[in-house]
Amino acid sequence: MKEFIEFIAKHLVDNPEAVRVEEEESDGRTKYKLFVEEKEIGKVIGKAGKTAKAMRTLLTALGAKNNKKVSLEIPDNKPREPKEQN
Repeated sequence: MKEFIEFIAKHLVDNPEAVRVEEEESDGRTKYKLFVEEKEIGKVIGKAGKTAKAMRTLLTALGAKNNKKVSLEIPDNKPREPKEQN
């Protein structure tokens, strides 16, 4: 499934060498994290998140076929500002 996500993402971006997918297993669920260059994140998310939703739908269907629970996360790679404590 990791290769499936990489295949789709590499065909959406201009710099396919920068595509990276990490796999994390916990509680019988597999979480995939898709990393691309910051400037190309919009290409894998799409307008209103439609591309990302389609990728998640396909991944869920593939996971169901293999009797696995899966999810896809696309981190924005931006550093987070610490929240202010009140």
